[in-house]
Amino acid sequence: MRILSVDPSLRGTGFAILEEVGAKVRCLEYSVVKNHQKISQEGCLIAIHEALAAAIDRHQPQALAIEKVIYVQSFATAIILGSARGVAVLAAAQKGLSIHEYPPKRVKQAIVGKGAASKDQVAFMIRALLGLTETPPNDAADALAIGLTHLRTVSSPLRATQVPRKQ
Repeated sequence: MRILSVDPSLRGTGFAILEEVGAKVRCLEYSVVKNHQKISQEGCLIAIHEALAAAIDRHQPQALAIEKVIYVQSFATAIILGSARGVAVLAAAQKGLSIHEYPPKRVKQAIVGKGAASKDQVAFMIRALLGLTETPPNDAADALAIGLTHLRTVSSPLRATQVPRKQ
């Protein structure tokens, strides 16, 4: 299974391509779409969409794993984050990928062992778990963590015993 995983943000969207073959997971690519403060919101959204669409074209993943919307205190921040998340989901949906969401605490719990882990702890563990030669930037590390959480979830023997949620 090959997946695209995304940690959305207007100015620093992290993304990664992970591939699971048997019990082995390898990172094919990770990066951060960095948008300068002077770029308009619309320009940022276009850049995010283009970068993710290009990654999908390069690697042909079957699924998108993305951070679930979290509670934020500012409506403006929620709208901006939702917009960045929306273009990521759009890029995946246009290519027919299945879409899976994971809350930040669940990702941190899966990778570090505690839901209140810092970004540096997540990045350190991702480097160790994936055998990377360098510690990825925090936004890319978060995307890698989301992807690894997804792969662990779908391959878990416990998954077969879980009762599906009603939509």
